[in-house]
Amino acid sequence: MKVSRAQQAENREKIVASASRLFRERGLEAVTIAEIMGDAGLTHGGFYGHFPSKTALMVEALALGPAVPQGDLKDVAKAYLTPAHRDAVGLGCPYAALGGETARLAADDRAVVTARLKARLDALSGEGDPAKRRWAIAGWSAMVGALMLSRISADPALSDEILAETRRAFGAA
Repeated sequence: MKVSRAQQAENREKIVASASRLFRERGLEAVTIAEIMGDAGLTHGGFYGHFPSKTALMVEALALGPAVPQGDLKDVAKAYLTPAHRDAVGLGCPYAALGGETARLAADDRAVVTARLKARLDALSGEGDPAKRRWAIAGWSAMVGALMLSRISADPALSDEILAETRRAFGAA
């Protein structure tokens, strides 16, 4: 039975959404193609009709993430540095969930993630103001790092403190 183009596109979206969530929850290497396809409600055999490799899916899935809060760094920090975001690893920021693993991908594969990172920094800094650009880079780096550290901590009080103090540093307490 032939699948329509619309159904093919829908299936591909399901695969990418499942992979994106599972990769963020468990890591890039810990998730198998069979698990992704099962989570998407599809058969393992259909994978290669959509992607040439698991790495190709990884790159596309990493580009799929939640909408990042807009506004100045204070607004972004207020929305980003929350216990709810910390706890929703599978639905949260792919940079905080997979940054270390993504750094190990081949340069060509990292290019897609790099393009998203550049776009995020451009959105935070606007155009033409070097001081604002420096602050955007430092600020976004601090937020992603704070989210990562809050997730690493096995001490709930310390985890909450990391988020709260980083929000406070941005005047978003």
